[in-house]
Amino acid sequence: SGGIEQIPPASRTTTLALTGQTVDGGSWSTAQQGAGKVGVVNVWGSWCPPCVGETPALQQAWTAYQQAGKPVAFVGVDKMESSESGAAFLSTHGVTYPSINDRASEGAPVVALAGSAPATPSTLVLDRQGRIAARVSGPVTEITLRTLVDAVLAES
Repeated sequence: SGGIEQIPPASRTTTLALTGQTVDGGSWSTAQQGAGKVGVVNVWGSWCPPCVGETPALQQAWTAYQQAGKPVAFVGVDKMESSESGAAFLSTHGVTYPSINDRASEGAPVVALAGSAPATPSTLVLDRQGRIAARVSGPVTEITLRTLVDAVLAES
């Protein structure tokens, strides 16, 4: 729907603990992302036209944060397709942050999201404690994502 929700720090109750097999056969978990980082979780699928459309914006934001040395970690959650299809899509589109494959992870990532990302695509911004600080239901633009992440980075 394109809805954007920001959750004030005092109202944040949902802490995400994601874990799973990446599309390239590795493993990823929120515990591995590094303590004290702001997290971005993007739920996507190569079969989803809005997901395809938002991919460059996500990669541009990720690259900008990496180049600036900001404490931000990105992960994708690839839904409803094989790891091979997800990996091919990421390679074709030059995506360099990791993506968990929901199918290869036996559905655990979607279960861990506990309804917090009901649409595909959905993007969640996690605060430094791993709590959901913002949510975008539908495609996200780079400026929207960076505005949401920067707001969480600025929190003390």
